[in-house]
Amino acid sequence: METNSTIKEQLEQKGRIIYTNVGVSMMPLLRQGRDVMIIEKPQGRLRKYDVPLYIRDGAYVLHRIIKVRKQDYVICGDNCINREHGITDGDIIGVMTGIIRDGKTVSTSSLGYKLYYHLWCDFLPIRTLILKIKFKLQKRRKKGRTDGEN
Repeated sequence: METNSTIKEQLEQKGRIIYTNVGVSMMPLLRQGRDVMIIEKPQGRLRKYDVPLYIRDGAYVLHRIIKVRKQDYVICGDNCINREHGITDGDIIGVMTGIIRDGKTVSTSSLGYKLYYHLWCDFLPIRTLILKIKFKLQKRRKKGRTDGEN
């Protein structure tokens, strides 16, 4: 990708970008610095389980649609517990159409990918509980290390 242009400009010009994942909000689907995302310009309205790339507060965000509403979407990262409301088609600049993991390309239309998102998203309340417990344990461990240093 050209360094003088933004991701948005590249999508406008070429219709597709291939980019390395940064961040942990889409784990376990995307591993930071290891997996590569294939992002294309969206063609019309997105659907539940699509993974749009959008701009929020000047930053690029890639999270999953968990609910489609008339005017907007409800979105949540696979490794997140907080839902985002009010993301509109105007905010969305691309949609993930594939992942390159360990040299193999996985399409978002493949059976294995569909199985993943159904298992991961259809059990969102259970996953949210598990993630809350995980985050509390991590916070407690971190606090324990800080207290032990004094």
